[in-house]
Amino acid sequence: MIPLPTGLRARLVITFTLVAVTASTLVATIGFELAKTALVTRAETTSLDLVTRELGRITFPVGKLRPGEAAPSMKELDQVVRTLSSPGRSVLVEYGNLLSADGPMTMKDVPNELYGRAKQNVVTQRKVIGNELWLIVGAEVHRFEPGVAPEATGLRAFVFFPLHDEESQLTTLRNTLTQGGAVIVLIALVVALLSARQVLLPVRRLSAAAQALGQGRLDTRLPVHGQDELAELTARFNDAAAALELSVSELRSLEAMSRRFVADVSHELRTPLTAMTAVADMLSEEAGRLPDAPAEAVRLVLREIGRLRELVEHLIEVSRFDAGTATLNVEPVNVADAILDCLEVRGWSDEVDVTASQGLTVNLDPRRFDVIVANLVGNALKHGLPPVEVTARGTENGLEVKVRDHGKGIPAEALPHVFDRFFKAGAGRARSQGSGLGLAIARANVHLHGGTISVRAQLPGTLFTVWLPHQ
Repeated sequence: MIPLPTGLRARLVITFTLVAVTASTLVATIGFELAKTALVTRAETTSLDLVTRELGRITFPVGKLRPGEAAPSMKELDQVVRTLSSPGRSVLVEYGNLLSADGPMTMKDVPNELYGRAKQNVVTQRKVIGNELWLIVGAEVHRFEPGVAPEATGLRAFVFFPLHDEESQLTTLRNTLTQGGAVIVLIALVVALLSARQVLLPVRRLSAAAQALGQGRLDTRLPVHGQDELAELTARFNDAAAALELSVSELRSLEAMSRRFVADVSHELRTPLTAMTAVADMLSEEAGRLPDAPAEAVRLVLREIGRLRELVEHLIEVSRFDAGTATLNVEPVNVADAILDCLEVRGWSDEVDVTASQGLTVNLDPRRFDVIVANLVGNALKHGLPPVEVTARGTENGLEVKVRDHGKGIPAEALPHVFDRFFKAGAGRARSQGSGLGLAIARANVHLHGGTISVRAQLPGTLFTVWLPHQ
């Protein structure tokens, strides 16, 4: 099945063309039928008048037979034929068994219906003989009284008029109407194309303007021409674009204020946090000599100060990404050494199995690579079960690092959101260790390198895969 066109331009052109073809066909058909009827009627009228007039000129005894007179002879039939004959015609005159003819026609060419109707009347009928249309005029020249000539009741004449001139005129008319219809269809097609262009040009402009809005050019506006529906649609588009620009400007202003607030608060918290950390270090040294209850309180304070320090550092890192000030400082890095140093600094060396070639060296930002590995491994240690495995290998296009744990895994409904800021899978993790920003920061650092990061469930556990391209 041929698919139907779905474009508005194609539908407009097809509709215009169909209307033009239908109208042209209807007009041409009606015109042709009217002309045909007029030509045939004229030919029949002319032929009837001619035959009637020529029959009236017959003065030999045949036309004046009275009861008791002798039947017409063959000579008299020939005289009737000569009276009705003319170039191009064919004439048949019949009386009983006598037949006089002029032309190629025979009595077999006379329709039975016409033969029966040719009594005391002049009648006509059209018939195709030898692939040519003829008009046959039949008339009874004289009728004898009953009993005078038992072998016949009347003398009949049949005149065949060729209609090739009328057929030629109709053929010429048909060709003219066909050519005129083709011209009308061509004109309609041109008008359809111009009309479609005139209708679709504002639509295209609206589409281009909508695309520009989608690309962030919120100051896009269109000129309004006329007072039709398209002009009204354009005006409504401009109003919607203006309202959207205002709303987005307000949202951007609020977002900028929010980011600035987070950055300012994070930096302001650093000073008191540094003092709190120094005090916490002193308290940690004395916690072993304190009674159980004060010692537990000190340990709780130390844990919360550690969480607060992590949160502040993460917020400061996020604010850099939001402000667009995060940059890469790329240098050759031994991947195996970088991973082992990351784990050793954080005291995770005994809890993580590392598989990486010592000769694997990649150009990347070592600080940001350390953040990526630390956040992924830390997440696995906090929320998964051992063994935690880190695998690094070189590919044709870059570096692939995989981190896997063997815990219960992340619920399927939470997998699409694990890289969202402040997202924690499950209601029971609302007060768990961590800021909820680690994986978001890891993804931001991966994207800064031009790489990708993904997560999928394993049986058991969860697998994070990082790919970093060659720099």
